[in-house]
Amino acid sequence: MDLRSLRYFVAVAEERHFGRAAVRLHMTQPPLSRAIKRLETDVGAVLLHRSSAGVTLTAAGSALYDEARALLRQAEQARVRVAATAGTATLTLGTLAEQAGTPLVAAFRERHPNVHVHVREADLTDPTTGLRAGLVDVALTRAPFDDTGISSRVLRSDPVGVVLRTDDPLAGRDTVRLRDLAARRWFRLPDGADPVWRAYWNPVPPGGDLREGPVVRTVHECLQAVLWNGTIGLAPLADSLPEGVVRVPLADMAPSRLVVAWNSADTDPLVRSFVGIATAGYRSAAGAEDRA
Repeated sequence: MDLRSLRYFVAVAEERHFGRAAVRLHMTQPPLSRAIKRLETDVGAVLLHRSSAGVTLTAAGSALYDEARALLRQAEQARVRVAATAGTATLTLGTLAEQAGTPLVAAFRERHPNVHVHVREADLTDPTTGLRAGLVDVALTRAPFDDTGISSRVLRSDPVGVVLRTDDPLAGRDTVRLRDLAARRWFRLPDGADPVWRAYWNPVPPGGDLREGPVVRTVHECLQAVLWNGTIGLAPLADSLPEGVVRVPLADMAPSRLVVAWNSADTDPLVRSFVGIATAGYRSAAGAEDRA
C-alpha cells in the first residue's frame, strides 16, 4: 500500500465514479481500476461497491478513506518540512493557461526569495488544476466548479463574450444574447469533467442536455475549433485572442470569476501566504484601475 494508491483511492471515493476520478487524476480508467483492485488485495477487503451508476464506499472503504486522507496530509507536510530544512522549499501552482501577472510574481518573490515555484498547467477537464489529486498546492483558476473540500477567494470577475471567427455574421455586433446563438455548434468539455464547470462553459443548467459540438480539452483546441470549423464558445473578455477570431460580449451571461483556490484542510503556511499575497495584489490592481 503506497501513497500513490491511496491518492487514487481518495479520488475515486470523492468522485464516486471511476471515469470522473480518472479525468481528475489525468489518467485512463483501466490502470486506475487495476490500482484499486491491487489496493483491495493489499488490505484484504472490498473497498468499493461498483455499479453502472458509479461506486459507493463499503464500511472498510469509509475507514480507509479517513486514514488515507490523513496519511496524504502527513506525507505532504513531511515533504514541506524536509524541503524547508534543506533550504529548497517548493510551491506547486496550478493554472488553466492563466497568467499569474508580474505584480503577483514580484510580490511573492520578494516575500519568499528562496522558494522554488513549479507551475503546472492543467487542461480544461479539471478546473481545480490538480488540487483534488494532490498534484498542486494552490491554483489560479476560474469558477464555478464543484468546490467540495476546496476553499477559494475571488480575485477578479470578468465579463464573458462569445468567441467567433472574424467573418462570422455576428462578429460586428456590440453585444449578443444566448438566444442569438441557439442554432450554433458549441465546443464542449469531455465526459467526466466537473459538471458545474462543464455546464457553465457550454452554457446550460447543471445536469441539462449539453449543446452539440466538438469536444475540446485545451484553450488552443477551442480556438482552433472556431478558426477551422466556425464552432463557437465562451471566453473571459480579459483574455487575449489570436488573429482571425473576435470576442463579442454576451449581455445575459454571468461573469467568470478568477479565483485563488486551495484544499480546505491544507495548513501549509506557504500556501496561506500565497493566497494572502494574491488577494492583496489583485485588490490593489483593481483599486488602481478604479482611480485611473
